Amino acid sequence: MLVLRPVELTDLPQLQQLARDSLVGVTSLPDDTERLREKILDSCASFEKDVQGPGPENYFFVLENLTTRHLVGCSEILATAGFNEPFYSLRNRHFTSASRELNIEHGVPALSLCHDLSGHTLLRGFHIDTALERTRFSELLSRARLLFIAAHTARFAEAVITEIVGYSDEQGQSPLWDALGKHFFDLPYVEAERLCGLQSRSFLAELMPQYPIYVPMLPPAAQACIGRIHPDGQEAFDILEREGFETNSYIDLFDGGPTLYARTSNIRSIAQSQTGTVHPGSAIDARGSYLVSNESLKGYRAIVAELDYRAGQPVALSAEMCAALNVTDASAIRLIAL
Repeated sequence: MLVLRPVELTDLPQLQQLARDSLVGVTSLPDDTERLREKILDSCASFEKDVQGPGPENYFFVLENLTTRHLVGCSEILATAGFNEPFYSLRNRHFTSASRELNIEHGVPALSLCHDLSGHTLLRGFHIDTALERTRFSELLSRARLLFIAAHTARFAEAVITEIVGYSDEQGQSPLWDALGKHFFDLPYVEAERLCGLQSRSFLAELMPQYPIYVPMLPPAAQACIGRIHPDGQEAFDILEREGFETNSYIDLFDGGPTLYARTSNIRSIAQSQTGTVHPGSAIDARGSYLVSNESLKGYRAIVAELDYRAGQPVALSAEMCAALNVTDASAIRLIAL
């Protein structure tokens, strides 16, 4: 059985292997021992905090095979993007110019550096083992974070965003970075992303041009990258799109990948998830597949389960399910259909 749980310091060696295998552009998962150690300790402290509102907390989850004790994925929630430093993006909007004498009005798309998205909750760090891609465990890894938000809403903002990794080729070249960012930093795209993961995007963003960049002046290959998803990032996009997330006018600073946005209260797994109580049982007449989580904080657990769920009645769980979720008779759980 696979279970999603908060990261622990003992996970560090396996987590670093996940980082090595992750897609370029997932900057929140750097292949660096000390940085990962800091992230784990920060997450452990976040789960321990008594919080009354969203702050700088980072909740880091891993997906573990309980039989082999092998980690097969990870994902994160940053409670408040831009809490300690601006969260930079590129805003893609039209600039309109007009001439009364010629009776001409013309709109030109332009990219402007901004930190408009600071203050939103940020989903990040999604990575799953290749063998589990496009399975229900990808849904668990992504959506169980939303069940966690539903159980602890006071810790998170009124809107949630995520950045989807943008296009780069098999050699790790990003046409948008080569046309734009590379002119302000003598760095290839992969190295810029690596530095962003090890430090922050602020020092890079501060060297970017502060004036609008007119999109038609960029090479066609770079223009085509604006809002384009890397093929390996499509699954992460599709899962959240089904949750009600939508693209907006913001793109990633480095590779032009799209940003997804949703009001927290409108997200499917938050708005439509149901709560119930546990009834341990040995036999379950399963009628559907569900994501199931407990309502704990630092003891949070989530699994995929085949259940016979009936609203308003206790939920029958097998002994194996109860052990994975760390729940007993009458414990509170939350669930939503896959």
